[in-house]
Amino acid sequence: MAGGAVVVDVRMPDEYVEMHVPGAVLIPLPELGQRADEVPKGAQVYVICASGGRSMAAAVALNNAGWDTVSVAGGTKAWVAEGRPFNTGPDA
Repeated sequence: MAGGAVVVDVRMPDEYVEMHVPGAVLIPLPELGQRADEVPKGAQVYVICASGGRSMAAAVALNNAGWDTVSVAGGTKAWVAEGRPFNTGPDA
């Protein structure tokens, strides 16, 4: 994140408000197809959800469409469990 990594959170808004990676952009998975143009191309994008299932599906779909994405293993739950910083509230 300090190096400018782009993180896309594909959870639902209520999950995002509860806790999210600082700076993560919320694009719920059901909206991803319609909002894919909001995901930057030309740089690797990290896709995150609660535990990894939705982010893996999103990363595969985006990669198949020409993006360079990586699913964050373990998702937000693992991020927080590892003691990494997180925000609450709707700051995106």
